[in-house]
Amino acid sequence: MRTQPGVSLTYGLVEALGQAIVTGEYATVGFPTEGELSKQFGASRTVTREAVKMLTAKGLLSARPRHGTVVEPENEWNLLDPDVLRWLLERKFSLRLLAEFTEMRLGIEPAAAALAARNADEAGLEEIRKGLRRMKSATEGEDDPLSADIAFHIAILNATKNPFYRELHEMVNTALRISIRFTNRIKGRTASIPSHEDVAEAIIARDADKASAAMRLIIVDVLELIRAASPSTESEAARRQA
Repeated sequence: MRTQPGVSLTYGLVEALGQAIVTGEYATVGFPTEGELSKQFGASRTVTREAVKMLTAKGLLSARPRHGTVVEPENEWNLLDPDVLRWLLERKFSLRLLAEFTEMRLGIEPAAAALAARNADEAGLEEIRKGLRRMKSATEGEDDPLSADIAFHIAILNATKNPFYRELHEMVNTALRISIRFTNRIKGRTASIPSHEDVAEAIIARDADKASAAMRLIIVDVLELIRAASPSTESEAARRQA
C-alpha cells in the first residue's frame, strides 16, 4: 500500500488504511501496531497515531485492553461519514448498498425540498437555479453532468436553512457520485431535466407539497431502476467502475 500523492501524510495514511480495512485486508492477520505502521509507510509515530485516531472516530478501529488496536465489525462503522461511505461503495460494487442509500435519500430529500420551498432566501433559490442551468449546459457538453446534478441536490439541502440538512451535503455528495454514475450507465442517458425543473419550479413557487412530490418522483425512479437491475447489469457496472 502507498499513500496517495498530493495529500497530507496523515490523510494519505487514513485513506490507505481505511480502504484496506473496508476491503478486509486485516480480517485474518490483525491490525498492525503503530510501530509496524510507521515502518511500513515510512511515517512518524505522530502521523501514525493521528491516523489511527481518525479511523477510530469513524468507527473502524478501537483500542482494547491486552489486544491493542483492532478492527471493529462492519455494523459499528459510521456510515454517515463520507469517507467510510465512499470506501464501502467502492469496495465491491453493490446494488444492495446503493438501494439502501437511495432509500435513505427517499426519507430525506423530499422533506428537504419542501423545507427549501418554505425557507430558501433569494441566494438559496439562485443556487438551485444555477444547479439547474448547469444540468442544462451539461446536455450541450458545456459542463460535467455528474457534478451539475450533484450541485442541484446539494443546493436544495443548503436552501433548507436547516443546519442538520446542510451537514448532510458531504455524505450526499460522496454517495451520489457513485449512485448517479451507475444509474446513468443503466439508462444510457443523464438525469431528467424536466423532472429536476419540476422540483426547482415548485421550490421557487413556495409550493412545499409539490416540491416534495416532485423530488420523491426522481428518487423513486432511481430506486426502481436499481431494484430492477439484473445481476448481469451489476457485474457489468462493477467491471466498468474497476
